[in-house]
Amino acid sequence: MAAVNVALAGRSYEVLVGSGLLGRVHCEAYSFLEPYGQRSIPVVADANAKRLLGEHLQASFRSAGLSIDWYEVPSGEASKSWAELEKLTDWLLDRGITRSDHVFALGGGVVGDLVGFACSILKRGCGFVQLPTTLLAQVDSSVGGKTAINASAGKNLIGAFHQPALVLADTACLASLPIREMRAGLAEVFKYGLLGDAEFFARVDADSNAILSHDNTVLESVITHCVGMKARIVAEDERETKDARALLNLGHTFGHALEAETGFSDTLLHGEAVALGMVLAARFSARRGLIAQSDAERVADALARAGLPTEIAALGLDCDGAALADHMRNDKKAEATTVPFILLRAIGEAYVARDVELADVGTFLDEQLRAH
Repeated sequence: MAAVNVALAGRSYEVLVGSGLLGRVHCEAYSFLEPYGQRSIPVVADANAKRLLGEHLQASFRSAGLSIDWYEVPSGEASKSWAELEKLTDWLLDRGITRSDHVFALGGGVVGDLVGFACSILKRGCGFVQLPTTLLAQVDSSVGGKTAINASAGKNLIGAFHQPALVLADTACLASLPIREMRAGLAEVFKYGLLGDAEFFARVDADSNAILSHDNTVLESVITHCVGMKARIVAEDERETKDARALLNLGHTFGHALEAETGFSDTLLHGEAVALGMVLAARFSARRGLIAQSDAERVADALARAGLPTEIAALGLDCDGAALADHMRNDKKAEATTVPFILLRAIGEAYVARDVELADVGTFLDEQLRAH
């Protein structure tokens, strides 16, 4: 087991990574369970995670004489909505959750985001513990305190910064994931190498099959590396007021536009959208003369070898580049006619570009929609 500390003044917490952690929640999270006394522990779970892993978690709590009060969230991005947020907060209030209590979130990024945001506003803030069960959540969304729901105008536009009290990333949970979900998580693993560690990018490319085959030694190592990188960035720039944390959005501006165009549906998983977004960011960087075209295609080739989508033309979208670029106007960081983009000066060296015109992006996306 590995431990990574997210060092924040007065709100530091640990991220534990290893196999079997779900069976030891009653030990690792004891300080957050003890105050409940005879009350049942509120656990908010993705429907699939509860079906596959719920009994395992229940056994852990039962061994400590504790019981669970379950709240089940429908699987899928549609659950990050006002309607689900209202139902969840009402449920928590009905159970008398206090500001000193901690709610447990079992599932992927959707549940983590929904629970984190609910806890940020419930009685002006209560605690929560992340039990991420997907690769994407373990390497990225469960750490750092970004919580949000989606709006009709775009993804993650309504939210708050609210750090968890603890993150327990059980690598054994990943064995229950469909291969498509594993690949979607692997896109975020690639992201960490692409934005700031070229050697790690090459290592992930070489180890992709081992990661997708659930090699626990490799999984623990790469997840810990990603979490360590994110912890350092979050400690430096928790609320994304500087450029440091913005780098974590590599691939996301393009990716969120694709998610919006596909209706935030299972047509395109978040990690798949990020993979496409990273390829587009690399090709757009090459188009601007920042990197060689061969470097951009090296990014695409690595993701393709891992089974991730790399060509937006293959999506069969009924829109043009201008329509995709228009989705970006609702980006949280948009300014007038420009949106900050994370581009590449090299593989392993990302930066924030603030001189990108959306009209130029639209033209580029038209080229990509017709390519290949």
